[in-house]
Amino acid sequence: MRALVVEDDPRISADLERALKAAGFLVESVADGESAWFRGGTENYDLIVLDLNLPRLDGLTVLKRWRAEGCESPVLILTARGAWTERVEGIDAGADDYLPKPFRMEELIARARALVRRAGGRGNATQQVGRLTVDLNRMTAAIDGIPVPVTPLEFRLVSYLALNRDRTVPPTELLEHLYGDDDSRETNAVEAIVTRLRRKLGPGVIGTRRGFGYHLEGGAPAGAA
Repeated sequence: MRALVVEDDPRISADLERALKAAGFLVESVADGESAWFRGGTENYDLIVLDLNLPRLDGLTVLKRWRAEGCESPVLILTARGAWTERVEGIDAGADDYLPKPFRMEELIARARALVRRAGGRGNATQQVGRLTVDLNRMTAAIDGIPVPVTPLEFRLVSYLALNRDRTVPPTELLEHLYGDDDSRETNAVEAIVTRLRRKLGPGVIGTRRGFGYHLEGGAPAGAA
């Protein structure tokens, strides 16, 4: 799961990045509205945490531009503005949730996970696909109820496949959500992770549609893309 943090306070930004990484997110950060507008409009994120009080371009303007330009990433507004009228304005502008400062980091993580699940059409934190069970909150995987140890990178891949179970996911898309904007990574890095996961999870869990990508068995139907 790939997240963008837009926050100009260095301390808060560092705290958010640390908490989201611990929750299994691949996190990128920017500190001003113009950079946020460009990044959110050109990259694909599973979640954006957006402060409203930003230099160069305020967060509400950024959000309106994103939505007008077709950006559909879930957006959690995070701001010191607490008036209900401002919360309504943020929701009307296209925000998916709103959390006023000060806040508990545990609540932010719970809201972030819920937004990601809802965006994928998955309401439950536990995803069952065939023999595989993925717990998005505990960041665990199990086969036939038996826990399987996975690394954070492996979990990001298998959880992304679980949230997108109804289609075949191209390697380039997986690469983006595993490594972000690290251009040095190639699709064979995804193949290596899939190979490791197949050894751990066993046969008949991660399927391949040659030339198109990967899916979870019991999820995407044959020929789906």
